[in-house]
Amino acid sequence: MFEISFGELLVIGAVALIVLGPERLPAVARTIGALVGRAQRFVASVKSDIHQQSQMAGLQELKQDVQDAANAFRDQVQREVDDTRQVAQDIAYSVEPVSTAVQASASELARIAHEASQPSESIAPEDMLAAAGVVPEPQPAVDEGQLDLFAPPASTSASDQSVAEPRS
Repeated sequence: MFEISFGELLVIGAVALIVLGPERLPAVARTIGALVGRAQRFVASVKSDIHQQSQMAGLQELKQDVQDAANAFRDQVQREVDDTRQVAQDIAYSVEPVSTAVQASASELARIAHEASQPSESIAPEDMLAAAGVVPEPQPAVDEGQLDLFAPPASTSASDQSVAEPRS
């Protein structure tokens, strides 16, 4: 700060001793020391306040940056939520006709099930085959009273065979 050498301080001290005298010089030196101490404490206090203010300004900037980031994140999340809601509404609108068709099909199935549970006239197997589009092969008419010589013999018991076969 001040560039005062040791020689200059000796000159100032000698002049003060001559001007003030030996009785008053210690009291003036104490007063000057107290004033210099106060000045140093004041300068330290000002430096401390400036340092705190600069830190507070940095914290204020940091706080503002964090708030800006939080606002940007909230806006992004809100946009995503809005987009998701829009997609959900689109899906709901596209599912609504399918839901109506499913309800109509379910009511039709319920009606058919109800009709099926009601007793109705019996259907002949031939009619079922005809409805299914299957044509049965024609069966030759069998006369129960006529003997078929070429048919394999029916299994009969041993006593029946003895009666049926001629003895030699």
